[in-house]
Amino acid sequence: MIYAMSDLHGQYVKYVAMLEKIGFSDDDMLFVLGDIVDRGSGSAQILYDMTLRPNIYPILGNHDMMAAHMLARLCVDVSEENIETSLNAGTLRELSLWQMDGGSETLASFQKLDQETRLSLMEFFDEFSLYEELTVAGRKFILVHGGIPFEKKDIPLELQNEGDLLTCRPDYDKRYYTDRILVTGHTPTFLIDDRFDGRILQENGHIALDCGAAFGRPLGCIRLDDLQEFYVT
Repeated sequence: MIYAMSDLHGQYVKYVAMLEKIGFSDDDMLFVLGDIVDRGSGSAQILYDMTLRPNIYPILGNHDMMAAHMLARLCVDVSEENIETSLNAGTLRELSLWQMDGGSETLASFQKLDQETRLSLMEFFDEFSLYEELTVAGRKFILVHGGIPFEKKDIPLELQNEGDLLTCRPDYDKRYYTDRILVTGHTPTFLIDDRFDGRILQENGHIALDCGAAFGRPLGCIRLDDLQEFYVT
């Protein structure tokens, strides 16, 4: 079976509970549509678990990109001494913004790791893709963290702007494609339509997966083979 979920945001307990709920096995595939890190305390734990599972495929989110950038600027040594004395003013401003946007939890989780594990997890960020295209049970899917602007929907994916793919908020009222389903994260469903508060949105050729797990709502997961939804709280 092939599954998709998004915006784990360091919610390690929910992540593990979801794998158990769907009975995830070596014969299955799971696509995680970005924002694995920040806000929750288990960012490093989730990343480490994912590195042990070759059948989990990460797609880059804006939080993942920022975390990878900032951790690299910190030269892997994410100690208090490094943060306070070894960074220039520009990097410190970036660091402050990242921390305010949930990065402080990711930084804390990396500080608990030995240097070899830190390096391994940082290298893992390089394996994140910008998007995936799948055909499952006769249905075609585009999987991306942010989305695609409606006016750019006919531009080939490889020519799409990276910033859009990471941060665009699609127009979920408009059907983009007749032959494909656009699967996204990034925008919590409670911000799209109150009817889908804490639930996966499936409408107008869209599947929106961010149910707001980082905001006390359930983590959602969908099985692409039959579009069945799963939730853990």
